[in-house]
Amino acid sequence: MTTASSATTSHDGSAGLGALLRAALPSIPVVGSLPGVRKASADGFGGLSYDRPPVTVDGEHVHAYAEVCGFPHKDTVPLTYPHMLAFGLHMAIMTDPAFPAPAIGTVHLENSVTRYRQISIGDTLQVSASVSPSRPHAKGRVFDFTTAITDGDGTPVWESTSSYLRRGTGDSDAPAGLEIPTTPSNGVVWKLPADLGRRYAAVSGDHNPIHLYPVTAKALGFPRQIAHGMWSLARCVAALENRLPEAVTVDVAFKKPILLPGKVAFGSERYDDGYLFSLTDPRSSAPHLVGRAAAH
Repeated sequence: MTTASSATTSHDGSAGLGALLRAALPSIPVVGSLPGVRKASADGFGGLSYDRPPVTVDGEHVHAYAEVCGFPHKDTVPLTYPHMLAFGLHMAIMTDPAFPAPAIGTVHLENSVTRYRQISIGDTLQVSASVSPSRPHAKGRVFDFTTAITDGDGTPVWESTSSYLRRGTGDSDAPAGLEIPTTPSNGVVWKLPADLGRRYAAVSGDHNPIHLYPVTAKALGFPRQIAHGMWSLARCVAALENRLPEAVTVDVAFKKPILLPGKVAFGSERYDDGYLFSLTDPRSSAPHLVGRAAAH
């Protein structure tokens, strides 16, 4: 993979409604072609890097996240929680005029998370995020966003790679991506409420309109609002976390949007030194998400 640009921009880490507006503007006809809004060409894009000032893990925010994602309340943070500390940096990168793809309409394909050690409430962390030049995919181009989190001594404690597809001219010879088998349901079905996307948005800062209301989702081509991909990953991890080691890697591929309100079936099974897991449609068994977790 090509390394992202060495220049790093500092950002406060916020991801409010202003960021959402900046994300939407490049997708609006006429407005998207204006100076300062128009996206740069993908040709010659060398990557972007952002970081934020040191951040102390806030217990109230951790507990609010745990509540909406199904984790128990602990003095340590859920495995997927550190993504909350980096999401504002991801949005800053996507809304940077140098980033060649609009944020709205970019599809979350895959995610890989590695925890090196537990992170405690009250820990002070360094958070950075970067994106490399795109790579080919059968349906367009993929941008890999890498997040690195270290402690005060600079020791890595958590990292992730979030892969996003921008649809376009594809390459039939491109790698297929994660190949993880679908795990049959264990008979566990979760009923998801209509306001789940709004509840997760309030905690995460991800107010993408496809997750909020039927009318906003329909405007972007969905029959009604859909669950956040990172919520579905977190909910699966919450069902497994007490069986996972401290140092662990979780990989997921997002297959089919989860419409809200709706139902999903959870399945998991032992595999080598870890677990395979999935979320499927309870009626058709079509996969929404497939994943695996293993000791790092």
